[in-house]
Amino acid sequence: MNYTELAYGSLDDFLYGKCPKPVKCKNGMIIGGGEIYPEVNFTLPPMKATQETLHEAKSIYKEMIDGVLKKAYELHASGLVVEFETLPQYTENPEWGIEIHKILREAMWNFEAKNGLKSVIRMTPNDMREMSRPPIMRGGKYWDAMVKIFSQTAKDGADLLAIESTGGKEVNDEALMNADLRTCIFALGCLAPRDMKWLWTNLVKIADENGSIPAGDSACGFANTAMVLAEQGFIPKVFASVIRAMSVARALVAVECGARGPGKDCAYENVYLKAITGTPASLEGKTAACAHFSPIGNISAAVADLWSNESVQHVKLLSGFAPVVSTEQLIYDCRLMNIAANKGHAKTMRDWLVESDCYLDPQAYILRPDVAFEISGEVVKTQSPFLRTVNVARITLDILQRAADKKELTLPEREIKWIDNMKEQLDEIPEDEQQFIDEMKAEVDGGKYLPFEYGI
Repeated sequence: MNYTELAYGSLDDFLYGKCPKPVKCKNGMIIGGGEIYPEVNFTLPPMKATQETLHEAKSIYKEMIDGVLKKAYELHASGLVVEFETLPQYTENPEWGIEIHKILREAMWNFEAKNGLKSVIRMTPNDMREMSRPPIMRGGKYWDAMVKIFSQTAKDGADLLAIESTGGKEVNDEALMNADLRTCIFALGCLAPRDMKWLWTNLVKIADENGSIPAGDSACGFANTAMVLAEQGFIPKVFASVIRAMSVARALVAVECGARGPGKDCAYENVYLKAITGTPASLEGKTAACAHFSPIGNISAAVADLWSNESVQHVKLLSGFAPVVSTEQLIYDCRLMNIAANKGHAKTMRDWLVESDCYLDPQAYILRPDVAFEISGEVVKTQSPFLRTVNVARITLDILQRAADKKELTLPEREIKWIDNMKEQLDEIPEDEQQFIDEMKAEVDGGKYLPFEYGI
């Protein structure tokens, strides 16, 4: 699948709750078909994940899913997505994750049969390949464990398969801390797309063979790490903004290989993917504050098809357990947005969500629907992930500079200086990808990654 133009003819049609390529699940629930649904993600309270604690963990997961389903039913939710994002130990020992998935899946089936609440489960095992140092990307015990948990949970009824993949992260991590754009481009534009092609060719095959939907990936380890570092003052916010936009070319590879959405919640690059591919997007914002803070609490909902809380631990609050609290918050958010859409005011609601955030932070500004169209339009001009990554970096810097010049975006002088700094870094990158790879193989510490694992 090659994308040479945007999926939308008009910005007015780029809205939450619907998309040109909605996903229909086995129970008839349609994501992106005109209604935005909540996606709830929960995890264990602080405790060790071991064989000895597995029985307790299974009991806690059963309590969490029962509470979430009960609350969704009480609040008259018309549909619900539940994400089971495994702990690393539950992917490394796939039998553990498989057992917990069965508990969740069966509880959801039983509740739907008894009460009529349609629900869908997203299975998101960890990318364990980075546990080897340097990472072994295309084989080994960690990959074997991932294949086992993906395959068996798909057979057991997982509706959606997703992952936060990490190809190139071993090179990108230090580059982020140093605000080294050149090396980040090598990681995101050269290494990551090659890994995504290999990984998603395999994941799509697993999904197709076992009756699941290959949903999507997330550049969480790249772009969200940059966002958190920027919020803590370690790197410039404009740098994190560019990294966010640069993650699009990498993400698009999954869809080119057959992923159909909805993209994973923590992948804010889903805004651009939806513009390019027309596939549905899960997104998170203000209701993900239980997991992490961000400057994009409202704007991220503007074109979402699923609205997520990221992840919350099973801890007791005054009202009840946190996963149930998150469920209530998400349902009320979605209900308001759906009412606005049903009254013919989806565009107005979208624009209010956008304006409430977009002028206050560059990371929010680049998620504006019109800006997403502009950036996405640059992506589809070429089929090379490397050139897409470089070109997107350039246009994002131009957009941020233009917004600052027009006083649409207030940036401190130190941030504006970084725009010029990054432009200078881009000017040193050759247009020929192989030349750039040869240069970077000489520059990057060979002990951090294995070039042959990326086919370079």
